[in-house]
Amino acid sequence: MRRAPSVFGHSQCRWTLDSIARTCDWLVVTTAAGVSQILDRLGIHYKRARSYVHSPDPYYAEKYALIQQCLLRAWYDPEHYVFLYQDEFTYNRQPTLARAYAEKGPSQALARLSYCSNCQFRGIAALNAITGQVTYQQSAKIDLRQLTTFYDTVRVTYPEARQIYIAQDNWPVHFHPDVLARLQPQHFPWPPKIPPNWPAAPSEKVVKANLPIQILCLPTYASWLNPIEKLWRWVRQDVLHLHRLSDDWQALKQQVADFLAQFNQPSTALLRYVGLLPD
Repeated sequence: MRRAPSVFGHSQCRWTLDSIARTCDWLVVTTAAGVSQILDRLGIHYKRARSYVHSPDPYYAEKYALIQQCLLRAWYDPEHYVFLYQDEFTYNRQPTLARAYAEKGPSQALARLSYCSNCQFRGIAALNAITGQVTYQQSAKIDLRQLTTFYDTVRVTYPEARQIYIAQDNWPVHFHPDVLARLQPQHFPWPPKIPPNWPAAPSEKVVKANLPIQILCLPTYASWLNPIEKLWRWVRQDVLHLHRLSDDWQALKQQVADFLAQFNQPSTALLRYVGLLPD
């Protein structure tokens, strides 16, 4: 099942019961129903696929090991070391489609669209991997100013921390000189890629703050290593799927903010949901 049908001389891209029967003639089964019964006994079912990408990062293991090392430091000394998973999140005015209960028959739940354009809003958050506390802010866009303001907020949230580790993806804006100038000197064992036309030094307008924040780069295209992605899934499930606020954009933005505000304090429920706390 894990090999392409073309390897066995078939033209279609997916296996069918007929092509399985013709390829596996040793099964001594000639009907589709017979093949189906054999697959069922073997625990092989016709299932919906999922999107998949393999991280091409040549330093995947090294980056992951460094992140785990810093995470352990926060586990053993949470008063002085803080470990955060950070990410940005975009949502739309129009509701997203999802399953919902409806009357039997042709009746269906409706995603009620607005006649207004489908505008977007963005949020940025950091999840404490030890306590489950979330630091969150949102705005029309996330730019250099919003990102540096967010780092200031993170520092205010953890005023006693000696070191704050932030694991994040490789969005180039994270590594802009104007952003890094607000933080303590950074040490990137594997330097991230930034546009070649960017300045090498921060602008003169940037006020250096030496915030005790150290950036940890996640391996490229490895979103499964960032548990905060599951928090965004929770937001979509409870707030955005089939919502009825497409004509009240301000109310929808407030509802998203209110949902995330419940995690302003430590939350074991959130840690369990994102997989950082075993059941």
